Amino acid sequence: MYCGTMVTSDGGSSGKLSSVRLNARQARSLERIRAELATLGPCLPGSVVVRTGRCGKEACVCRGDPPRLHGPFRSWTRKVQRKTVTRHLSEEELADYQGFFDNDRRLKELLKELEELGLTIVEADHRSKR
Repeated sequence: MYCGTMVTSDGGSSGKLSSVRLNARQARSLERIRAELATLGPCLPGSVVVRTGRCGKEACVCRGDPPRLHGPFRSWTRKVQRKTVTRHLSEEELADYQGFFDNDRRLKELLKELEELGLTIVEADHRSKR
């Protein structure tokens, strides 16, 4: 199988291909990654944190023994045009959006696998041995 952006399952192509040949294991890895990428839905980048905490009032139950902390407070933080943006989420919103956060995490894992596959292909290329 040739490596390229538009290889069909029968080995043909519907776009420009490079001249790099993939071995069977690399081809299977590429197809597995492509298939999983096709199943991903919407993604939301950033991180979600659920916090509890104490307030500043001395007589509050959050300072008792045992303490009853305030919260939980759910926040989603991400970068927008190099600035950190935080949005507080309700319990319902977090439940609704959790799949989007999971999709983004999986997308990044798949991208890393795809990059590692590319490096493996380049390192195995006889032309790169000097």
